[in-house]
Amino acid sequence: MSRILVSIVVIAAALYLALCAGLWVFQRALIYFPQPGSADSATTQMRLVVDEAQVLVSVRPRDGPQALIYFGGNAEDVSANLPQFAQAFADHALYLMHYRGFGGSSGSPSEEAIAADALALFDQVYADHRQVVVIGRSLGSGVAVRLASQRPVARLILITPYNSLEELAARQLPIFPVRWLLRDRYDAWKYARRIQVPTLLLAAEHDEVIPRASTERLLQQFAPGVARLEVIPGTGHNSIAASPRYLPLLRKGM
Repeated sequence: MSRILVSIVVIAAALYLALCAGLWVFQRALIYFPQPGSADSATTQMRLVVDEAQVLVSVRPRDGPQALIYFGGNAEDVSANLPQFAQAFADHALYLMHYRGFGGSSGSPSEEAIAADALALFDQVYADHRQVVVIGRSLGSGVAVRLASQRPVARLILITPYNSLEELAARQLPIFPVRWLLRDRYDAWKYARRIQVPTLLLAAEHDEVIPRASTERLLQQFAPGVARLEVIPGTGHNSIAASPRYLPLLRKGM
């Protein structure tokens, strides 16, 4: 092998290792895209103090046993759902969690931090409402299914869900050893196996972010008879909530 060829190989290897190091260091900047809260200042907010972080939750209070907890996507302002949910779920108290770094919450997002915050929120809500429906959309579907495997939720609804984030990342970055680099894996399949409550998986027909195959692999992880899949035709990953079938299917899942 010539000296020039050796030099090219060494430079290419060094560049590849540098890119791997960059993915390791900056990976969370590629997963989470914090958004400010857009709801008006009159919106009721609950403040959770968890591990020295302050996590904000947009709330529509309601007395009674029924409540809904919502976990959004990786670039979602969850408070924007509040007017729509308030009309659709009139009998439920609503709790929409802003991940760390999102919507005024302090701290930085990570899988373990968000999972801990989700448990803290559920425990506080469950003290006042004994029938808690948990909804997770996109990234939040992984948060929701993990929570439902650890707490007595009444029902579980997963919107545009995935089997695992590792699987999606490997599809997007096939030349990198994602299995060894990824810190936040969101292995929804692992927690789905433990779910015993009625579960609805809601998919977009033309989801350009999460392949249908990933959603269907997750569906197969649930025990027989626990989960079912509904596909909303003519929708994409970010347009599913605009479909006239979206809220009726959510209500049906509850």
